[in-house]
Parts: sequence; C-alpha cells; structure tokens
Amino acid sequence: MKQLLCTLMILVAGGLARAAIHTETVEYQQGDATLEGYLAYDDALAGKRPGILVVHQWKGLGNYEKKRAEILAELGYVAFCADIYGKGIRPATVAEAGAQAGKYKADRALLRLRVNAGLDTLKKNERVDIHKVGAIGYCFGGTTVLELARSGADLAGVVSFHGGLDSPTPADGKNIKCKVLACHGADDPFEKPADLLAFEAELRDAGVDWRLYQYGGAVHSFTDWTADGSLPGAKYNERADKHSWADMKQFFTELFN
Repeated sequence: MKQLLCTLMILVAGGLARAAIHTETVEYQQGDATLEGYLAYDDALAGKRPGILVVHQWKGLGNYEKKRAEILAELGYVAFCADIYGKGIRPATVAEAGAQAGKYKADRALLRLRVNAGLDTLKKNERVDIHKVGAIGYCFGGTTVLELARSGADLAGVVSFHGGLDSPTPADGKNIKCKVLACHGADDPFEKPADLLAFEAELRDAGVDWRLYQYGGAVHSFTDWTADGSLPGAKYNERADKHSWADMKQFFTELFN
C-alpha cells in the first residue's frame, strides 16, 4: 500500500510539473505580414526571467522548434518561436523549403525585419527580463540569428546550430553588440571552409566576443532528431546534439548570471 501511494505521488508530481509549462500560439505583425509564433514558459515560476527567441529550420516553424521551446521553458526561460515565413506558410517538400529559405537569404534586409519582429514580440511579454534576452536558431534559423546580431539588435547573445555562416555584407559585423556562439558540424558538406574563415575574420575584425565550436563526425542538421540521412549530408548525431546543447546552456548561464 505504501509503495502504491509513493508511486501515485510521483505520477501526480510529474503531471503537475508537465502541466506547469504553458504554451500558446501568438499572432504578431511585421509590416503587412501576419506571423504566427509559439510561446512557452513555466507558469509555476514567479517574476521576470530570461527570454530566448527560437528560429526555425528551412521548413518553417514546426513541432521540432516547439519542442525545443518547451525544453527551454523547463529550464526556466520564456521561449518564443519566431515565424519568419508567415502564417500558414509551412513548406512540405525540400523544393518548397529551398524556395522559401532562398527568398530570405537573398533579401537579408527582409530577413532582419522578420526576426526583429519576433524579438520585439518576445520582449513585450511581461514575464521577460528585457536585459536578459538571447536567441538560438537551427540551420536556416542559425543563419537568421546571426543576421539578427548583425542588424545591431539589443540582446545578450545568439547561438547558431549548424547555420550558414556566410554574410554578403561582412562589414555588418561591426553592428554586433552581443556575444556569439556558433555550433558547427566539423564534417558539414554544406558549409564551405572559406565561409568559416570569412566568419572568423568578420567577427575578429569587428572585435566581437565570439566562439566557434566544431563537433567531430557531425554533418548538417546534427541536432535534428528527425534528420535520418535521407537528405545526403544532413543527419542527426546524438553526441553532437548533447554536447552542443550543453555548450548553449553554459553560454547562457554565463550571460545571465
């Protein structure tokens, strides 16, 4: 009987812990475009706390990014997933995703407007300490958070996971006010060695506080547990995923404490 009661208490406690994570869809605007983001936070916590903007991969905001936001909420952050493409625009194929991502990579000014709209929405949340805000992004989103930094946005730091590191305007590195962490697959076939060197030179010349971590044996999409290798050069790597997530947590702990 005592063992049964203990088991029930554990189950109830676990249920309460899960129930504490509040999630909701949030509509917001950038110009004439309606965007649809995703908010997650622990409603059992009181007071303001750090906020993290999460930027999606090339197929748009989906379950992967939402799950990452929920994990961040469990760590005590207010997490908000930005929507770069717009409400209802969720590419279903590689071709469609490539077209959408290409549109914004070719128009970095628009990309910066879209991601800054997400950052502004996060900062407006009453639970967020606006002096403790960061951003993370995956693949296309990794490129996007770097463009957020290059736009001169006011935040503490950004983390790019297997994002494109190239910049058509490397002089914009001088606009970066925050710290930068780039988590990169050492065997990523989509990133040219010249782009890595240019990225390092851009941040070094601009005097940015930056880090570039490379994970051996990891290719593109190494944090995406849905990447099964069917797209050559893109595959999940559990070891690199765990190491990079730990590196991100340490990065934000240093920034916010």
